[in-house]
Amino acid sequence: MLNTDKIYFYPYKIFEVERRKYLYTIYASGLFEIDNTVSKLLQLNGSTVESIKEALKIIDKGAIRIALVVDEANKLLGTLSDGDIRRGLLKNYSLDDSIKDLYFKNPTVALSDESKEKIIQKAIKNQVYQIPIVDENNHLVDIVNLATLLNVTKKRNRVILMAGGLGTRLRPLTEDMPKPMLKVGNKPILETIIKNFAAHGFVNITISLNYKAEMIREYFKDGSDFGVNIDYVEENTRLGTAGALSLLKEQPNEPFFVMNADLLTDVNFSNLLDFHCFGNANATMCVREYEYQVPYGVIEIENDSIASIVEKPIKKFFVNAGIYVLSSNIFEYIPENEFFDMPTLFNILIEKQKKVLSFPIHEYWLDIGRMSDFEQAQSEYFRIFNE
Repeated sequence: MLNTDKIYFYPYKIFEVERRKYLYTIYASGLFEIDNTVSKLLQLNGSTVESIKEALKIIDKGAIRIALVVDEANKLLGTLSDGDIRRGLLKNYSLDDSIKDLYFKNPTVALSDESKEKIIQKAIKNQVYQIPIVDENNHLVDIVNLATLLNVTKKRNRVILMAGGLGTRLRPLTEDMPKPMLKVGNKPILETIIKNFAAHGFVNITISLNYKAEMIREYFKDGSDFGVNIDYVEENTRLGTAGALSLLKEQPNEPFFVMNADLLTDVNFSNLLDFHCFGNANATMCVREYEYQVPYGVIEIENDSIASIVEKPIKKFFVNAGIYVLSSNIFEYIPENEFFDMPTLFNILIEKQKKVLSFPIHEYWLDIGRMSDFEQAQSEYFRIFNE
């Protein structure tokens, strides 16, 4: 046996251990604070795993009542809980028997690049309290605890959602309903957005209204049914994404979000805010890479001569994703009761040599502007949001 007082498993680092299998248990149940924890590694004898008795000792020492089984390459083989052991004992296994027939070989796992919200949804859907985190090759990276995930610290930063658009390209769906209230999956688009912000602790929501405002007010009210605090501003004339900010009853003192209310995304809003703050930015715009393939051969000409021919090239651009973080000092550039869109604000900030950052979105993102987008959202919703 290896000396377990000297052998440790540090998340994201793999030790070279010349043994066939080992079983380890996480001692701290922290999630995303896991870098500050050290988990003891117990090597199992030879080519077979340890006894049920030894496994119980390990689980009893741990805080989250579960052990993980990995192979010599640190690939996850399965999980073992005290419940698995109890069921084995009821089937007349003895404490000296091996755990090899008891551990669960098809556990619910999450990939290391999945968002916190997606992991929560997966845990609730599968009715599990701990989820191992693996990389794309099934190497164990971490383990997360649902209770810790759900213990979200509420943040003061305000979220301003622009929900006043007419949605003309989605008619006839929007003839009797504002676009943010169209149901995608099993709830309105706007509800999904609000719940995603709330999952990160952003619970102070302002919704900017115009078209069929009463339907949104009636559905969300003060937000208490959704675990958030909602107030409203209403545009009597169209003011644009930035112009509507002049209607706020109180200007935020902290950096705040502005987002179009017809987007579906699982971007990590906490990471976005941290990026903005650590960059000491005046404004941050989320951007999305957009590809366009020219349907013809493109001819490059120099002095009337053909220099090259590129057949149907693909052009790549970064486009505005409709999600922003702004610092409170931007209000001095926003006129009152005047149409003023967000690109205009950003151009002014750039001209004034203010710090303006871009935050590339690699997560799921869909602007529901056309009927084809709406249909795509319906087909993808449950896969993306695990509901």
